[in-house]
Amino acid sequence: MNYEIQVHDKRFVPYLSSEQIDEQITRIATEISADYKNKKPLFIVILNGAFMFASDLFKKIEIESEICFVKLASYKGVRSTGKVITAIGLDIELYNRDVIIVEDIVDTGKTLSQFLPQLEHHHPKSLKIAALLHKPDALQHDIKVDYLGFVIPNKFVLGYGLDYDGLGRNIDCIYQLVE
Repeated sequence: MNYEIQVHDKRFVPYLSSEQIDEQITRIATEISADYKNKKPLFIVILNGAFMFASDLFKKIEIESEICFVKLASYKGVRSTGKVITAIGLDIELYNRDVIIVEDIVDTGKTLSQFLPQLEHHHPKSLKIAALLHKPDALQHDIKVDYLGFVIPNKFVLGYGLDYDGLGRNIDCIYQLVE
């Protein structure tokens, strides 16, 4: 992971190794497993970006739990469009359930600020957020991340599920845009 890569017209440099990512996911899974002991949380994974994080996290969860997926999008290229589009809806009962949203990255918070009220309308018992990455300098909405892997600067990142116009999701580590 010590080389620059090019995706489309942009250059990226290594930022977080697969070992660093795995270490944080193990820590998050341990915290969630302890916090939800004797409960059966429902993990709602926000696709497409969170699929790798969710897969690795879910394998390390040591309690009974369920998982489902929803597709929300607000990015085009390297910029947020400002509009959240729901492509795949939620098809599971949330009433009185402990729910954990699994997100790849919380930056502006726009996606979650529009999605959380939709979930709260179903009256879950609890609602928490697990995110691999958080960009506090980009945050424009009041979003609290309960289980967090990394706080990162407000720069575009790629890999480990995160893409640039569809490419780069399959990289096992995270790269940062060269500006």
